[in-house]
Amino acid sequence: MKLFTIGFTKKSAEEFFTRLQNAGVRRVVDVRLNNTSQIAGFAKARDLKYFLHAIMGIDYVHIPDFAPTQDIVDDFKKRKGSWTEYERRFGDLMVNRHIVDTASEVLCDGDCLLCSEHTPEHCHRRLVAEHVQEHLPDVEVVHL
Repeated sequence: MKLFTIGFTKKSAEEFFTRLQNAGVRRVVDVRLNNTSQIAGFAKARDLKYFLHAIMGIDYVHIPDFAPTQDIVDDFKKRKGSWTEYERRFGDLMVNRHIVDTASEVLCDGDCLLCSEHTPEHCHRRLVAEHVQEHLPDVEVVHL
């Protein structure tokens, strides 16, 4: 299974949608805790679902269980916590939520995990993808 990831910040709509199309993404899996934020621009949930379908025939689903809790996010961003602590806490949350079970039931070849971070290095979408890759057979992760 090929599992893509992408963040929408620092990308124009043209760049964002072109990357998805060129990669052959079949469905965007929104892993944001809050997918209706004003800062999301073209990536606000209802708009994004419409654009994906109308422009490229790509499906959209929101799976908030693949997102960190607000406490984890706030401790890292607002309280300037360490990335190591964020990874540890989110890793524990993924185990407690049994996201591998959810992933094995809902993720398909050509899915793309979406969040806001520009690059995957300090983003939970990378942690989700790596967790899934570690526990499910034959998963290839590609960051767009």
